[in-house]
This record gives sequence, structure tokens and C-alpha cells, in this order.
Amino acid sequence: MFRDAVESGGVAVVTGAASGVGLAAARKLSRRGLNVILADLSGPALDAATETLLSECRGGATIRAKPTDVSDAAAVKDLAEAAFSMGPVAVVMNNAGIARPSSAWSNAEHWRQMIEVNLFGVIHGIQAFTPRMVESNRPAAIINTGSKQGITTPPGNAGYNVTKAGVKVATEMLAYELREAGAPISAHLFVPGFTYTGMIASFLPEKPDAAWTSEQAVEHLFARASAGDFYVLCPDNEVTPEIDARRIAWAAQDVAENRPPLSRWHQDFADRFKKFEKG
Repeated sequence: MFRDAVESGGVAVVTGAASGVGLAAARKLSRRGLNVILADLSGPALDAATETLLSECRGGATIRAKPTDVSDAAAVKDLAEAAFSMGPVAVVMNNAGIARPSSAWSNAEHWRQMIEVNLFGVIHGIQAFTPRMVESNRPAAIINTGSKQGITTPPGNAGYNVTKAGVKVATEMLAYELREAGAPISAHLFVPGFTYTGMIASFLPEKPDAAWTSEQAVEHLFARASAGDFYVLCPDNEVTPEIDARRIAWAAQDVAENRPPLSRWHQDFADRFKKFEKG
């Protein structure tokens, strides 16, 4: 459905579009001939991203910026109104996200901020766009940006992990309900690997060798979504798809075997996990 959505033309909406994978996705969608709305917080980054795409645009696509705080449901509804006023919406990429330090029993305000942006930002996008996309009854796609931290939930940032686990579940439910409704709309969970984005660049001035660029991650997204994949897990220059698969299987087996939670990082299971990961 993703391939059909892109080829059918129309409007593409990308949140978190001022930088990173959001900007890379907006660029690629515009090059495929879709009219693109870049949604992000107002400011120099969004202005610069819009100017960049306008200067690059050679195919006649319309490029618009729409300052939007995705944590505000009314603002996302306004974004949807702006998008549908331009024509049928073919692609929605709920990509906006933030990271703040958190632990299980501290940083309550950081928890709230991440839940409002990372999780409710996606929910707001789903609820603002999906009904009218279903009503349109034309090929379309909804892409939600998750994280491997929402699947294997490594220690280090409890609040962020919870939000991305929520995005995974919300997107799975969306895909199921679209399928049951017979809507010609596909849903995709985009899961970047180690990707060098603006968020990473803020504390790592140079791209690590292990990291992919945002453009590589988006290229992988388009290829796998076009092939019909729901789960689009990106590898990187260090972690292969096979390693990802073993790590995810191990995490699921914690539940199935009633092991200690996050046993991958438990000293009693360290050697066993290393052997398992190697295959």
C-alpha cells in the first residue's frame, strides 16, 4: 500500500521534519512528487528546512511549513485541516520525538514531556488524520517512528522506553483495525537503528562509524515499506538484522520463561546471552 500511496500522489505530512530522519523523509517524498507539509516547532530549524526543500524542489511539488506542537491535540487537528485543504493525504509520518533523562522513580516532569510528545503526539496524529483518510478510500500510508528501546527496553531511560513501547502497540492496533475495516491504508512501525541525527550530534560532534545517516535510514524505510513490511527495523554499521532478531527474541523469552526482567543485562545471564546473540 505504501508504494501505491506514493505513486498515487497527493499530500505528505511529516512531523519532526526540521531535522534528522524527518527532514530526510520530507525530502524524499517531495522528490517523489508529493506535496509536503513540514511540521515541527516554530523556529529557525523549521524555517531553514523549508527553505532547503524549496531550493531543491524541481518537480513542481508544493512545500509548506506548519508550526505544530504535536503534544497539543488541537494543533494536530489544525495540521490535518491544512493538509486536507491541499488535497488528498497520501502519507502521514508521525515522527516527532524528544529524549529527556529519566529513571523509574525520578524525573517526573521529563516523563510527562516525553509521554506528551512521543506517545500522545503519535496518537494525536493517528486520530486527526485516519478517519478522513479512511473516508477518502484511496491508497495511503501512516508511518509512526518507534525505537528499538521500545522493543527490547534496555536500561538507561525508563520514560523514553515506555513512550516508544506505547508507539509500537498503538501502531500494531492501528494496522489491525485498518485491515479489519478493509481500508486501503497501510500502517508501518519505523524503527531506526543507531542513526546520526541532530539529537545525537548535540553531544557527538562527529558521526560515529557505527551510525547510519538519516538518509540511509529513510532509504531503508522506503524500500521495506514498499515491500509491504509493517516492522521496519533498520540495521546500522555495527548491528545486523540477525543481531536485532536475536536480541528481540531474547527479550520475548524473558516473559515466556519467567526470567528476571531485562535479563540480558543481569549478571547471572550475561554469558548465556552472549552465546545466544552469536547464534
